[in-house]
Amino acid sequence: MGLRGEYGTESMMSFFRCTVVISVGAAISLVNVDLATAQRQLNPTQRSTSPTSDQTTQPSDPLDPDPNPILLPTKPDQVKLQETQAITLQQAIDLAQRNNRELQVAALTLQRSQAALRQAQAALYPTLSSEAEIGYERTTQDRLNDLKYLNENSSPTGVLSGTVELSYDLFTFGRRPAQIRAAQQQVRVDQLEVERLKEQIRLDITNAYYDVQQAGEEVRIAQAAITNNQRSLQDAIALEEGGIGTRIDISRARVQLSNTEQELIDAQNRQEIARRQLVQLLSLGEAADISTADPVQPAGKWNLSLEESIILAYQNRVELQQQLAQRTIAQQQRQAEIANTRPQINLFASYQILNEFNEPFGTLDGYAVGARLRWNMFDGGAARAAANQQEANRAIAETRFAQTRNQVRFQVEQAYKTLQASDRSIQTASAALKEAQNVLENIRFRFQQGVGTQLDVITAQNDLTRADVNRLRAILSYNRALAALQRAVSNLPTTKSP
Repeated sequence: MGLRGEYGTESMMSFFRCTVVISVGAAISLVNVDLATAQRQLNPTQRSTSPTSDQTTQPSDPLDPDPNPILLPTKPDQVKLQETQAITLQQAIDLAQRNNRELQVAALTLQRSQAALRQAQAALYPTLSSEAEIGYERTTQDRLNDLKYLNENSSPTGVLSGTVELSYDLFTFGRRPAQIRAAQQQVRVDQLEVERLKEQIRLDITNAYYDVQQAGEEVRIAQAAITNNQRSLQDAIALEEGGIGTRIDISRARVQLSNTEQELIDAQNRQEIARRQLVQLLSLGEAADISTADPVQPAGKWNLSLEESIILAYQNRVELQQQLAQRTIAQQQRQAEIANTRPQINLFASYQILNEFNEPFGTLDGYAVGARLRWNMFDGGAARAAANQQEANRAIAETRFAQTRNQVRFQVEQAYKTLQASDRSIQTASAALKEAQNVLENIRFRFQQGVGTQLDVITAQNDLTRADVNRLRAILSYNRALAALQRAVSNLPTTKSP
C-alpha cells in the first residue's frame, strides 16, 4: 500500500539527489580505507613491534601494578622485593579497588550494557539508508540485438543507480518499549554488580589485612616468649652456680627456649605468606612488600540491634536488588517475544535514481511513500517457546531472591552473634593477660629466691603466652565480625545510632 510517482516536488528531488551523491562518495572512500588497511596488514614492516626489554622494568612506585601485565620478568632484580612499606587498612582498600582485575572487567561490562541500551533506544528514531551502484553491463538481450541488427560496434552500457530509503516503525505492539526497559534493567544489574564487587573486595582485603596483623603479632608474642625464656635460663644457671638449682632446671629452660625459637620461625613464615597473599590481592608490582601500619585494637562499635541490622540489610543489599532487576528483565523480554507474533506497522519513503550513460534518455528517478503491515501469523510456536523461556527466567529470579534473602539474614545473624561473643572475649582475655603477667613475675621472684621450681616458671610463661594469643585472637575475631556485619548490611559505617 503506497503512493508512487515520478518527478515529485523539487525540494524532495534535490534532497534525495544530494543523498545519493554523498552515498556514492562515501562508498568510494570506504573502499580506499579498506584497501589501505589491507595493505598495512599484508606489510610486515608496518605491524606494531613487540615490547622491548625496557618495557619490562619495574615502576618507580612498587605499590603500583605492573605496567604491562602480560609480560613476564626475565631478570632476578625485577622480582627482588624492595623495602617494606607500611600501609593502613584504608590504603589497602583503595589500592585493591583501583587495581582489582575483576572490578575492571565489571566496569567494562557496564559500559557494554550501556552501549546496548543506546542501541535499543535507537529504535525510537527513524532509519535512513542509502545504496549506490556504478558499473558497466552487457546483457544477453543486448547481444541478441547486436546479432539481429549486425551491430558489431556496440559497447557495454554504463549504469549509475542509487536508492535512499527512510523507514520508521510506527507500531510494534509493545516490542520496542519492552526491549528498552529490559536494556535499562540490564544496566542496573551491571551497576549493582560493580557495587557488589567493591563491597566484597573491601571485605576480602580487610580479612587479609587482619591476617597480616595477626601474623605480625604472633611474631611479637614469640619474641617476647623467647626473651622470657632466656631470662629463665639465666636464672637457672645462676641458681645452679650458687648451689641452689640443679642441672635439670637448666635443661628444662633450654628445651623451653628451643621450643619457643621454633614457634618464632613458624610465626615468621606465616607472616611472610600473609604479606605475599595481601600483595597478590592488591595486584601490586613484582617488587612490592608491605606491612600493616594500623595498631591491633578493636575497629569500632556497632550500635544497631539485630532486628535493625536485618531490616537494613534487606534494604541495602545489592544482591537482592539484582534479583529483582533480573525478574524485570525476564518480564520485559517475555513481552517482547509475544509482540513478535502481533501486527507490526512500518512507515517508509524511498527515492530511486537511474542513469545509463549510453542512453539518450538521461536520468530517470522516482519515489514511493507508504506504510507496511507485517504480521507473523505462524512461526511454528517459536515465539511462544521463547516467551515460556523468559517466564521460567522470571520464576528463577524470584526463587533466587528468596534464597538470597535467607542467606542475607543468616549472614547478619552470624556476624552479629560473633561480634557480641568476641566483645566479651576481649574483656575476659585482657583480664587474663594481666593476671598471667602478675603470676609470672611472682613465680620468677620465688624461683630466684630458691623457693619455687623451674617447672612453675615454665608453666607461668606458657600461660602468659597463651593469654596474649587469646587476647590477640579475640580482638581480631571482633574486627573480622565487625567487617562481616558491615558487609552484610552493605558496608555501613561503624558508628550508627540506634
